[in-house]
Amino acid sequence: MIKKEFLQKKVEHIDISKHNVVPLIDAMGKMAFQARNLNRAAQIFDMMQKDKDAVIFLTLAGSLISAGLKKVVTIMIECNMIDAIVSTGANIVDQDFFEALGFFHYQGSPFSDDNELRELMIDRIYDTYIDEEDLRICDETVANICELLEKRPYSSREFIMNMGKYLDDHSDYAKSREDSIVYQAYKKGVPIFCPAFSDSSAGFGLIHHQYHAKGGKVTIDSAADFLELTKIKIDNKESGIFMIGGGVPKNFVQDIVVASEILEQDAPMHKYAVQVTVADERDGGLSGSTLKEASSWGKVQTTYEQMVYAEATMAMPLIAGYAYHKRNWKDRKERRLNELFIEQAMQ
Repeated sequence: MIKKEFLQKKVEHIDISKHNVVPLIDAMGKMAFQARNLNRAAQIFDMMQKDKDAVIFLTLAGSLISAGLKKVVTIMIECNMIDAIVSTGANIVDQDFFEALGFFHYQGSPFSDDNELRELMIDRIYDTYIDEEDLRICDETVANICELLEKRPYSSREFIMNMGKYLDDHSDYAKSREDSIVYQAYKKGVPIFCPAFSDSSAGFGLIHHQYHAKGGKVTIDSAADFLELTKIKIDNKESGIFMIGGGVPKNFVQDIVVASEILEQDAPMHKYAVQVTVADERDGGLSGSTLKEASSWGKVQTTYEQMVYAEATMAMPLIAGYAYHKRNWKDRKERRLNELFIEQAMQ
């Protein structure tokens, strides 16, 4: 087969605004097992929308944007349903920023000949294909952004904000950037943190920049990420987390409660917490550890917490869609938390 025969059917992003799932989720609450857990999770996420004092964190782990969940996130950004994002670098750079540059993910098959795909420079994520040649342009674009910036350390939040500015400054991306998480977050002042930023396409761009740099270099300061995220918690006593997957984003946003204590600041445990995962808790791994376990660390209260053991592409649109169509986000204010750090930098 030739390359274009593999890259034909684009992944389409589900639009939760077009599907009122409220009656379905309400009916699931009268069932059992994960249906009832999902119902309670949806109700808790909707409670976060009603609580005007609570700052809401969204965490993203796993290959979510390539799978068609990008518009779920951008709708939540546009409707002020979330105030900050903590993610793996892959979701933000390799997948979202990649598509903002005009590229696509394609529907494929897990039964393809991976040796043939390698020869054609097609990367596979389960049943999804990515053109490696396009991905390398994404890497190069990150390196180009480095060249535009003052040569100094940046938090991932600050660097990603500059990625949004790059999209805003280039009219060539006027169409492809509109549904971008990076771009919409930039416009709405929503901070995006990627604590393992170099573990993504950004890493390739950064090492290309640093390898060829003459003199000063752009670097990523993960401790600055931690401090900035902790400052958000210190400034916002009540908080909730909507976690998709586990891993570093989950731990990072939970740890800010403990970090606040270390900084001798009064920051209560996260009041609300919902996690969607397929991981098991029995091996002691982080992704499957329960929210009740997190309470033992002083991170999450157990009154409004819910684990949902389901795959993200099915559960996330249902939970987010329920809260969207309940419309309790209507009275939530635009927090523009990115501006907190701009103001601090000017002081």
